Amino acid sequence: MMEQLFAQFLEHLRYERNVSEHTLRNYGIDLGQFYDHLAPADPQTGARREVDIKQLDHITIREWLSTLHTAQKKKTSIARKLAALRTFFQFLIREGVVELNPAKLVSTPRLEKKLPNHLSIEEAIRFIETPDLATDLGQRDRAILELLYGTGVRVSELTKLNMRDVDFKNKLVRVMGKRRKERIVPFGDPALHAIMQYLTVRNVFLQHAPLAERESEALFLNYQGTRITTRSVGRMVDKYIDICAGIHNISPHSLRHSFATHLLDSGADLRDIQELLGHARLSTTQIYTHVSMEKLIEVYDKAHPKA
Repeated sequence: MMEQLFAQFLEHLRYERNVSEHTLRNYGIDLGQFYDHLAPADPQTGARREVDIKQLDHITIREWLSTLHTAQKKKTSIARKLAALRTFFQFLIREGVVELNPAKLVSTPRLEKKLPNHLSIEEAIRFIETPDLATDLGQRDRAILELLYGTGVRVSELTKLNMRDVDFKNKLVRVMGKRRKERIVPFGDPALHAIMQYLTVRNVFLQHAPLAERESEALFLNYQGTRITTRSVGRMVDKYIDICAGIHNISPHSLRHSFATHLLDSGADLRDIQELLGHARLSTTQIYTHVSMEKLIEVYDKAHPKA
């Protein structure tokens, strides 16, 4: 019964909610661990005792979260598992399996707000200009970094971009975000110039690729003529961190954080930034107000005579 309900729920997430494979995998892991807690499999036969889903209450869920806390699991991980259960029981209510959502009666662990790591404007420019434009890969990497910082797109969104998604004339890019939500994001002249330079290199990559393996639609390719992966972008960023003196502890996502922070510092409206980033909730975007406030306090402490 439980396994069948889990399977139906995951199908609902995949085909009705359009969640990503990564999110789908996490839901499966979290629900599987909850099932293991309720009814551990017999080590010899693999059989489990039958669980009545209607009898599960908030105390059962709280006990499970307590075992996770005792096992020193991160609060973010525990909060994610609780959110998975809330969504699962909400689905069961919709399907008429249960009447109440017991997971809603359990408090979410209090999480520390971690401020996003970002670069100063000077650091961002210096980092983006690190690739060697005398090489084919350097031209491609420069275009990637310019577009990441120039649009604030997620790396996963950047790697999915196709040639048809870029409007070169109006300097706009069509981005497919989370849950297949589409948005249009502008970019500037530096990104346009870098991409135009890279297109010649892109043609070379395509010509060198076996015909059956070419991905002629993809915007960013590796030297084999296939679509670049998020892992490859991560390795590329790590490479330039080693080259660029004074730049530490950043990831491809740091360019997205830098994009948002620099827009806010320059007076952009928070709701406009939310739209550009593709955040479903304004509260997600509001983390950048804390970053800007920290900078403001730092300036005050340095400059005000009574600080």
